[in-house]
Amino acid sequence: MLIKYSTLQETVSRFGWTVPATYNIGVDICDRHAATTPEKLAIIDVASDGQSVDYSFGALRDMSNQLANALTSATNRGDRIAVLLPQCVETAVAHIAITKMGCIALPLFTLFGPDALHHRLHDSGARVVITNAAGAEVLATLKSKLPALDQIICIDGALHGADDFHSRCATQPTVFEPVQTSADDPAILIYTSGTTGAPKGALHAHRVLLGHLPGVEMSHDFFPQPGDRIWTPADWAWIGGLLDVLMPALHHGVPVVACRFNKFTAKAAFDLIRTHGIRNAFLPPTALKLMRLDSPADPVPMRSVASGGETLGKELIAWGHDVFGTTINEFYGQTECNMIVSSCAALAPAEPGVMGFAVPGHVVEVIDEDNQTICAIDEEGSIAVRAPDPVMFLGYWNNPAATKAKFATVDGHDWLLTGDKGCKTPSGRIRFIGRDDDVISSGGYRIGPAEIEDCLLTHPAVQLAGVVGKPDPIRGTIVAAYIQLAAGHRPSDGLADDIAAHVKTRLAAYEFPRVVRFIDDMPMTTTGKIIRANLRARAEKEASDEQ
Repeated sequence: MLIKYSTLQETVSRFGWTVPATYNIGVDICDRHAATTPEKLAIIDVASDGQSVDYSFGALRDMSNQLANALTSATNRGDRIAVLLPQCVETAVAHIAITKMGCIALPLFTLFGPDALHHRLHDSGARVVITNAAGAEVLATLKSKLPALDQIICIDGALHGADDFHSRCATQPTVFEPVQTSADDPAILIYTSGTTGAPKGALHAHRVLLGHLPGVEMSHDFFPQPGDRIWTPADWAWIGGLLDVLMPALHHGVPVVACRFNKFTAKAAFDLIRTHGIRNAFLPPTALKLMRLDSPADPVPMRSVASGGETLGKELIAWGHDVFGTTINEFYGQTECNMIVSSCAALAPAEPGVMGFAVPGHVVEVIDEDNQTICAIDEEGSIAVRAPDPVMFLGYWNNPAATKAKFATVDGHDWLLTGDKGCKTPSGRIRFIGRDDDVISSGGYRIGPAEIEDCLLTHPAVQLAGVVGKPDPIRGTIVAAYIQLAAGHRPSDGLADDIAAHVKTRLAAYEFPRVVRFIDDMPMTTTGKIIRANLRARAEKEASDEQ
């Protein structure tokens, strides 16, 4: 646990990792507490109608043990078990059970369409999916194409050919002996988008939770403090929701509010914070911007607010201080190596436009890949993290070549390359400059253009497609698709809408192009690659002209 000293330098110098040889996430975040304080509040599960149910650590232990017993006979250690659920108690129970079984949890976003689900389930070879009625309906159309998938279990009952989650668990004993896992054994597989090819699975070990703790504690001004209670609108299928909020909070015995809004609104968010006495929140920049547009008449006091995904400006930080009564702490990371940089108002004033300091325990530098040296102050280079590191992924699932390409040797050490450009400021903070690739950051999501372009090409009217990010005042960036039509098709607003819907129904709602532009000639290299830089410049000019 991160201990606060008088200065950041002392806090960093006195920090040391404690990663035991034997460690299991499920035991740590659930059974450890249930053994001593079973009645302690763990999760407040808030339904879409506002009704809530409280669950203790003892209840989580019993429920996860029943699920583990229900699944053990049909799975083996190391099997992938997917969790296709929104924020709810069953999502937490599933992750606890899966890790206690020695299996690998595969979190999946409920807004994924059939193509996105098929790729992740097929590539991972998932044996089981735990889902709800909506997920079971989609999976029923995919099951015949997924030879490894043996079971679909639905928390809403035996629907669309799925087994009933609750009846399966009800007959099982509440006692289960967790598998003894090492800290380096695989535990979680999260798919992340890139600029080329299909999304890759980042495989994490059990130690990844311990690796997250200093960053979580720093970004929440030395979390936990007495009375803390945390929430995020970020889905628990993403590393930001799962490992920045749910699991670290349960590790510390801090209650987590689980809430699944039908649609996120500022009023709903402020009402939830007031109703449930939420003192801590991870609010992505898009959520903050939407909340700022509909600010409450009276302040909504919070002890800590953290944000990440894009740089916060001076105005947004000032607004947050007025409304929440605290400074929003910005943090930085990525699926492969998360929570490595953070600001911390409890240690040093925020520097608007700058991400923050390397979190204690992590060595983060800006490196010159060409000269294989660490950059000087204010010199632009690649943001990199020195290996080994407890929060760092084990590698990409079944993709050793991509894993190898993620690392470089500089100054006699191995470094994980984040793929982002930055520089170190005179204060020692890291300033984010831009992405080293074409990944689009929109509304807190990292979106790979290649997957969208591949999907667009399956539309009969599309001959060529290039996808880039277009600046947007609310989401930071929105997905823009530039389309060269196939013979026999003419541009129209109706066709643009149909092409956008084609992506929305096959991949994910957040990935569909909000802008579709028809062009006569796609900019391409002599080797046939789309020049996205040209399309980005066009999108940026459009955004500038619209202001």
